Amino acid sequence: MASSREQIIQKVTRHFFERSTKAIEAGITAVEDPADRIIRYLAGVGSAMSRNSRAFYLDMITYEPTAAIYRLNSRAAARKVQGMIEDGVASGAFRAADAALAGQAISLLIDGVQSGELLEATGLTAGEAFTEIGELVIHGLTAKPQ
Repeated sequence: MASSREQIIQKVTRHFFERSTKAIEAGITAVEDPADRIIRYLAGVGSAMSRNSRAFYLDMITYEPTAAIYRLNSRAAARKVQGMIEDGVASGAFRAADAALAGQAISLLIDGVQSGELLEATGLTAGEAFTEIGELVIHGLTAKPQ
């Protein structure tokens, strides 16, 4: 499987993200509503992250090779959500918002989860935080300015 303990740990981490990504993508394939799509996507990320123990999560973010794998996947998730926001704005489902700004805000929130800083400040688990990020984004994009 691998020639060292470190390589096994990295392989397991990559496998977790690959399997989770496939399941999350499959879960949104038939979802056409942009708001529902984002909520389900981030809830899927939250659900996947909730399967990990706190010890696993801390090990993952404190061991540089697995933290790098997590960062790579976090950036991919942020790009995915930014694309969904852009699609929603283009279709008129979301108010005319700066999708790049919203995408960057999501990226910062995801980074806050990844670093543990957001989790420590809020007391949320990674899974709960991703679910909440989806709700915040959608309610912000669908709220009508006064």
